[in-house]
Amino acid sequence: MGFVSPATDYVEERLTIDSLCGIDGNCRVIETSCGWAVINVAINASSGDTLLVTMDGRNQFVKLHGQALITEDGEAIEGDALDDVTVHGVLTHTLNRASDDREIV
Repeated sequence: MGFVSPATDYVEERLTIDSLCGIDGNCRVIETSCGWAVINVAINASSGDTLLVTMDGRNQFVKLHGQALITEDGEAIEGDALDDVTVHGVLTHTLNRASDDREIV
């Protein structure tokens, strides 16, 4: 069997996107135009949260303010217009794409 090394108490875990962003079975990672977004489908949205929604057949991010959704254009969606909106989850993290598009000669 042998002696257990006390050094194992100080071994650090490897950093992963899953551990840094708290990604679990309730999260979805989607690609956006500037990187990726982590959406949690189990969180109840509260005022000020950013949500991923489908409106008019396209996905977009909106802010929740009271009973209204505010789009990136500043348009408020409220009342009967909310019947056509599908909420997919609350945005918890954004991961920006960092790439170097320069050509190497």
